[in-house]
Amino acid sequence: MSTRQTEELLVEGNILLKDTDMDLRMGKPVDPREKWHWWNRYVLNMVATELQSLDDIFAVYAASKNWKQKLLGYYFRRSAKATRNQYMEKIYANLTINLSHLASTLIVYCIERDQHQIDKKCFYKTLYIAIKSLQNNNSIRLHRSLLNPDEYSDLCAGTSKRFEHFIRIAEASELIATDLKSYQFLPKLYAEFDFDAIRMENLIVVYSNEVAPISVVKKAVVLAYKQCTKLTDKQLAMWMFHDEILSLKWDVARYSKARYDDINQHETATASAQPFLLRPKKGNGVGVVLVHGLLASPAELKDYAEMLFKQGYTVFGVRLKGHGTSPHDLRALSYEDWFASVQRGLQIMNTFCDASVLIGFSTGGTLALKLAAESPEQVQAVVGVSVPVKFVDKAFTFVPLLHGTNKLLHWVSSMEGVKPFVENDQEHKLINYKNVPVKSLYELRRLIIDVEPQLSEIQIPTLIIYADEDPVVQVDSADIVFNALTAKHKKLTTIHADRHGILMENIGGTWASIDEFLHEHVLSKRA
Repeated sequence: MSTRQTEELLVEGNILLKDTDMDLRMGKPVDPREKWHWWNRYVLNMVATELQSLDDIFAVYAASKNWKQKLLGYYFRRSAKATRNQYMEKIYANLTINLSHLASTLIVYCIERDQHQIDKKCFYKTLYIAIKSLQNNNSIRLHRSLLNPDEYSDLCAGTSKRFEHFIRIAEASELIATDLKSYQFLPKLYAEFDFDAIRMENLIVVYSNEVAPISVVKKAVVLAYKQCTKLTDKQLAMWMFHDEILSLKWDVARYSKARYDDINQHETATASAQPFLLRPKKGNGVGVVLVHGLLASPAELKDYAEMLFKQGYTVFGVRLKGHGTSPHDLRALSYEDWFASVQRGLQIMNTFCDASVLIGFSTGGTLALKLAAESPEQVQAVVGVSVPVKFVDKAFTFVPLLHGTNKLLHWVSSMEGVKPFVENDQEHKLINYKNVPVKSLYELRRLIIDVEPQLSEIQIPTLIIYADEDPVVQVDSADIVFNALTAKHKKLTTIHADRHGILMENIGGTWASIDEFLHEHVLSKRA
């Protein structure tokens, strides 16, 4: 096969033969007559009677019989190029811009400046900054992976799978080499290739050329690169917070489709599930990360957050992934996804405050304790309210069995399982899901098993609060958690209540108990 045939099969064949992610968009039709002048039509009319077949038409340039045909062939050729330029301009104006386009643009820009390598961290941050900048530009079309934070938010950490895929291809093509701190641009990246070979040999230049007509993209990438070392951590943190809000919008849109109506139509939660960041003008320097419980949303702790805010605390209300959208969304996730939400919340908070506290309710309390055990250098104190270990409902014991049965049936048939959802006895109907995914209860059990041995690793001041007649969590859970703690400063407070949501409802002076603890172990240390 010719080089062109090979190139077409290898590149375009992926559309047919591989799981290709490609957007197809129909633009306005291109009208070639826009580039034809009156003299083109005049010459065509003169020659038309001499053309008896398609072969005659195609021969007017290569094998003209007279000067009129030669002139017409010349105009044909020139008009064809003009039409080609027309449709190429339209094609690239409608281009869907993806991460590879941005990365390639940055690499080519560095090469133009005679720069032969780039720092990894700066590369990651530049791409993230460019994405956030381009999201506000309505004149271009970004691929959904640059609009959905779940697809790009891990860029700054250097763990983006899409970026890693781009780098692997570049390395395999011998365009880039990698060391611990930087990417080096290899000689092949600078080499010249003909039209038929470049897409096989140098995809980085191809990506850069594709997006070159859209000047706003290069401008955004170059500006982001210049900002890379100057951008403040607080600006990055605000973008990260914005991503948390965007993520909720994407999840809501995805799980509002008709296919999920079987469960969604029975849901009663209407309170806003949007994460919140409250920053007082004159704060006390302490940040509080609030973590809501299973089936709820940040709205569960919004009133408490307002009280903390008035006292001078900076407060971030985390939304655990899968919450505030649909039980179907929650069913698709693991406790590791919930934990990642809390980690991001703490990362954002530590940018604004030099002292951070974790306060979690129920499942949120378990997640807070886990993070306190794993990242003690980032947290000054932790509060766990109604942390579940044992449950009043003995049926919880059979959750692993039911989940296993559901999973087995899903493997061997198209069935959703014996009982994929169970009904929840809601304490707060406007906030909590009515239907509980069995898988989520199984994930909660996994979380509890994971955290129990970690409790002894928590060395920061820890407050544990329980209701003595909690209808959900067995009261002896308090002793199990408290006795497992080895922290020098630990305290167990029991509230007289027959409600589970003692933090949301501030039953028995729950808020005051936490205030006292924070003043003693956090605020007093800063005086």
